[in-house]
Amino acid sequence: MRVLLSGYYGFGNLGDEALLAVIVAQLRARFPSIEIDVLSNAAAQTAAALAVDATPRWEWRAVRAAIARADVVVSGGGGLLQNATSTRSLLYYAAVLREAIRAHRKTMIFAQSIGPLDLLGRFVVRRFCRGLDRATVRDERSRVLLQELLPGTAVERTADPVFLYDGPQERPDLQAEGLEDVPYAVVSVRKISAMREGIPAIARAVDRLSDRHGIRAAFLPIGGAGDAEVSTEIIRACKTAPVLLPEPALPKAAAILRGARVVVGMRLHALILAARYAVPFLAIPYDPKVAALCDELEYPLEPLWVPGHPRPADASADALVDRLAASRDELSAHLAERVQSVRAAAERSFDSLAALLRE
Repeated sequence: MRVLLSGYYGFGNLGDEALLAVIVAQLRARFPSIEIDVLSNAAAQTAAALAVDATPRWEWRAVRAAIARADVVVSGGGGLLQNATSTRSLLYYAAVLREAIRAHRKTMIFAQSIGPLDLLGRFVVRRFCRGLDRATVRDERSRVLLQELLPGTAVERTADPVFLYDGPQERPDLQAEGLEDVPYAVVSVRKISAMREGIPAIARAVDRLSDRHGIRAAFLPIGGAGDAEVSTEIIRACKTAPVLLPEPALPKAAAILRGARVVVGMRLHALILAARYAVPFLAIPYDPKVAALCDELEYPLEPLWVPGHPRPADASADALVDRLAASRDELSAHLAERVQSVRAAAERSFDSLAALLRE
């Protein structure tokens, strides 16, 4: 059997590379002789890193040939079918599925968040994905939307595959960053248009963690240079001395998150890995998928700040940070309990893909 994976792969985004690593590992565990091909922006690096075949994603003739060779074409995971950030990317991912359906390949939307979609975006998904065999999504809002757009396709709500990532057990060596044997908070942010309003709120939370609770902040740029740039802006607004960590490979990033006392996060997969390791967090839901994660985890702390809304009053933000620090053990126990059922839900995406492979 041969599977072709289509996603935001080969761009150096740690969350998407974590998705790919988990998908490849799970497929090999279930089907040891399976052949895996990945549409990648950096095909040679992807092939070398994961010992898979990789096809340059922008060479459409090569993409069509890869589709023709595949038994199943899988779109996901991640937030691929949306046009809030780019209609061009939506057209790309939908076109891969359309080509696969036309070539009579088995097709699956895998563990995605769907939307936001405007009228054009809804038209594209409805038209290009007609005839899709199966779909799993990682939140209820996505399930309802995709079922409305593709009424002839079974859509199952599961969970993000990164909940199945295990990663290293050992504590990372952070001596060079001044974090060895001290409690630290991981802060994961990304560029958004509304960030100017959020910088003071995040900086205040970082200072509060340090001054009141003795937890030093370490900014982790898991999305590359853009994350590092906005992290630097926030660090400059702080009165304390947070550090900016070098952009890490996935295993080290996971180990850093695992060892954190708390997390303040915008990036979805930073929060997923925090939850995976039962590390309490304050979310900054810049996208509906982050709010959906908090709902899925039944997380009891409200967001630190919601982009597009006024930043919280200083007293409210301070009280929220104090609750995070003071209730750390209770919040950790809550996450550990919730993650068990979420991991089981993540497994169901692979159960559905395995059933499709066997059909």
